[in-house]
Amino acid sequence: MSVGMIVSVVLIGLFLLWLLFYFIPVGLWFNALVSGVNVSLIQLILMRWRKVPPTVIVRNLIAAKKAGLKLNRNELEAHYLAGGHLNLVVQALISADKANMNLDFKTATAIDLAGRNVFEAVQMSVNPKVINTPPVTAVAKDGIQLIATARVTVRTNIKQLVGGAGEETILARVGEGIVTSIGSAVTHKQVLENPDSISRVVLEKGLDSGTAYEILSIDIADIDVGKNIGAQLQIDQANADKNIAQAKAEERRAMAVASEQEMKAKAQEARAKVIEAEAEVPLALAAAFRSGNLGVMDYYRMENVKSDTQMRDSISKAGQKYAGK
Repeated sequence: MSVGMIVSVVLIGLFLLWLLFYFIPVGLWFNALVSGVNVSLIQLILMRWRKVPPTVIVRNLIAAKKAGLKLNRNELEAHYLAGGHLNLVVQALISADKANMNLDFKTATAIDLAGRNVFEAVQMSVNPKVINTPPVTAVAKDGIQLIATARVTVRTNIKQLVGGAGEETILARVGEGIVTSIGSAVTHKQVLENPDSISRVVLEKGLDSGTAYEILSIDIADIDVGKNIGAQLQIDQANADKNIAQAKAEERRAMAVASEQEMKAKAQEARAKVIEAEAEVPLALAAAFRSGNLGVMDYYRMENVKSDTQMRDSISKAGQKYAGK
């Protein structure tokens, strides 16, 4: 037998040995056996065929066994095949058991398959989390704007974690409560002197209803005084009234100018008619002379009357001017 054939036989033997130990994980079976977990070699081989890694199942069974929990192997395989995070579920169950929390395997897997980190949820239930709200702007009844920020201490509500609203809903509700509380205050000084009244009123509203969290406390971290919204609104209203008055005055002025121009046009028209009439007087006098209806003496008497009338008008205007001085 040549050296090449010997090498080939050895490589084939090593490959078959690796294939044997891959499908028959003897070491893993022995590890489970000494840890008190009852898993047969046949079950480990079938896990391979079901596309379930035996290492993940056995290690989580061992961890649960050491922690005093009883888990079903079939349920673990089913959760893994469903796309769940088996390690996080087992860690969450162990943590919940040590913290005396009532969390069963069915609830934990439902939370995990819902897309939430069940282990983080358990930790947050044991150690509450502080959420900082963004600046909330509100206006008191005296028109002064206040800008408040709050710290909301929450912990996970395991029973409502599936289907419950998240942090965004908590922040939105707290912000709405702050706006309502500040808006109902008579003066902004009342809010500045007693900011915990806002926390008390907001906390009594039951803002965590239907959410995945339980609100433990709401603390006003900071309140800043903003603009005088009431005064600004009054200034804007005054400017609007002034603009309206100016527009109406401009409208009246335009109407007066139009009326004046109309009167001037009428006066010019009247003067034109007078001039036209005066131009016809000499023609009428000439016609009267020709027809014999007017004599020379009648003409002179008419001129004397006109002169007398003009003289009286001049004396009357002079008297009025003197009386005015």
